Amino acid sequence: MATPQQLRLITRTSFFLLYLLAPVFNLFRFDLNTQTFFLLGSEWNIGLSKFQRSAQECFPDQIDTFDMLINFAELIFIPVALFIALGAFISWKWGLLYCGWLCPHESMVEVINNLMRRASGKLTLWDTKTLPDKQLDGTHITPNKNWWLVTAVVILLLAFIWAISLLTYLLPPAEIYSNLLHLSFTQKQLIFLTIATTVFTLEFTFARHLFCRFGCSLGLFQSLMWMLNKKAMVVGFDRSRVKECASCDKSCEIACPIKLKPRSIKRKMYSCSQCMRCIDACGSVQNNQGKTVSLLQMINNDCALDKSARDFGKKPPVPNNCYHKP
Repeated sequence: MATPQQLRLITRTSFFLLYLLAPVFNLFRFDLNTQTFFLLGSEWNIGLSKFQRSAQECFPDQIDTFDMLINFAELIFIPVALFIALGAFISWKWGLLYCGWLCPHESMVEVINNLMRRASGKLTLWDTKTLPDKQLDGTHITPNKNWWLVTAVVILLLAFIWAISLLTYLLPPAEIYSNLLHLSFTQKQLIFLTIATTVFTLEFTFARHLFCRFGCSLGLFQSLMWMLNKKAMVVGFDRSRVKECASCDKSCEIACPIKLKPRSIKRKMYSCSQCMRCIDACGSVQNNQGKTVSLLQMINNDCALDKSARDFGKKPPVPNNCYHKP
């Protein structure tokens, strides 16, 4: 049976490929040249050009204001509203699943974190302390400055891939990839790629964690919905076994790709992506100490109140069956 991290690798890789290929197969893109929106291989046109022409002169297939509004509701408003409602419900009940299990950006965060740690012993350039070469969860990484070249090349390459992919959402993919193959971009395309690659390079290098926690509108929307539900799924900490944390090296915190502290209350974990890496790290520590169950476990319903309602001196009662015991 696949582990959560193996499943995450499959889902994130698949979604990243979808992100790259969606414009190629007209699954989702907006063509600036023709002012046409493509969805699932079909053109979505609400008839704006016909409506504008109808206001100026009569022609056989004219469209009036009422027809225009109907088209807008059927093709844009209702699908978008349903999509937002579905996303809000998923976030309200299960948290930021998209971020941890699908989001291409968080995939970049984890890849670059690993490379920077191999190069410097730190997950970011802003960290003041070097991580231990060996951790209690079995992680063993000895920093080597030779990895800096690999890190720089990977960051630049990923930034360029993102820039190219973003451009294919706005212009015909066949044109963009043909220009890439022949190195014959137009002036405007070259300016766009240069600016986008530079921005992505800076963001991946210096601010990728900050973007996940504070800059991503989709992530903030999911966080808001999740925080509104005190019984939503969350990483819980079995406080009855807190003594087992006394000799630990914070492997769970080091494992978190966006640098959260999983044992803290929900309010301080508002951007948790439900990736479960902290749970796996804690489980490995416990395993190496002859125990079988992680102190960190996924909980919900009344059990989740211990994380979401435990604040400002409140200590809600925790049902006895919330955590599996070793």
